[in-house]
Amino acid sequence: MLRFRNWLSVLLFTAAGCFTSAVAQQQQGGAQNPQAGQTPAQATQLPPETIRPNYVLGPNDQIMIREPDAEEINEKPFRLDADGNITLPLLGKVHAAGMTQQELEADLNRRLREYIRQPQAIVVVTQFRSEPVFFVGAFRSPGIYPLQGRRTLVEMLTAVGGLQPNASRHITVTRREEYGAIPLPNAVVDPARKVSTVEISMGSLRENVNPAEDIVLQPYDVISVGRAELVYISGEVGKTGGIELGERDSITILQALIQAGGVSRDAKKDKVRILRPVLGTNRRYEIDVDVARVFEGKDLDVPLLPNDVVYVPHSYSRQILQTTGQIIFPIIPYVIFIAAQ
Repeated sequence: MLRFRNWLSVLLFTAAGCFTSAVAQQQQGGAQNPQAGQTPAQATQLPPETIRPNYVLGPNDQIMIREPDAEEINEKPFRLDADGNITLPLLGKVHAAGMTQQELEADLNRRLREYIRQPQAIVVVTQFRSEPVFFVGAFRSPGIYPLQGRRTLVEMLTAVGGLQPNASRHITVTRREEYGAIPLPNAVVDPARKVSTVEISMGSLRENVNPAEDIVLQPYDVISVGRAELVYISGEVGKTGGIELGERDSITILQALIQAGGVSRDAKKDKVRILRPVLGTNRRYEIDVDVARVFEGKDLDVPLLPNDVVYVPHSYSRQILQTTGQIIFPIIPYVIFIAAQ
């Protein structure tokens, strides 16, 4: 996980430095290939119906005003300058940056009352400034998506189609320092990398009506997800290999062994070992479990965490007894016969 997060930070700063292609157009929640030669500061063409009514206007956005009673401005494009102003016939300079479409419509209608009895101006955003977010990993449609005003994490997850079936149920959000720290108590701020990072559970996003984890995304946020976490079973079991945690944060050792087909007759049930990763190292520490007592209900079931390895050893004493029995039992009748003579 640590290596994965380090890779994300490299991606974040690489994307910020060499983002010279256009932000992919988003239509019906999908992303298309960017056009070469367009920088994040340039406007991106987007069908007007995809712009949300509460989209906040900013420099370099282009709008079209519809007001049939004002021919000077009706159906004509106007672009916000670097200061967020538009210059309109009749009305002169209007500061539009920071307004939503609805707020600008109200302001224009107020100004137009000097010339029109009942103005009904409609503002349509025809181009918007590029404020991308990056979806990386096991999403159904990973890629670069433009923010359109105030977009939350859940809204954008819907736009990318959600997660792939084999994706982890924990996603990571990484944010640049200039956009503030991620407003969650478990967010980690890294002054050296100038980012903040947080891990968010998909279960929490789904189960709560208004979860705090449904944060408002900021430009250049990197939202990433890996493959589903696994626990690994080896040794004297029916089927060795990895078991996906799926929607769960953990799985108990009995559940894992049952999914692995149970333990074999030659398993040493009182000496099962869990090899658990030590965070930030390549080492693992051992946890001994007597699964015979767990099966009997005498000990508590033990939860397994992502990347745990469960090893069920072979019982050599049982094998010796079996081998001895295979040798001794066939000759017992002869021994009895000789002793009786």
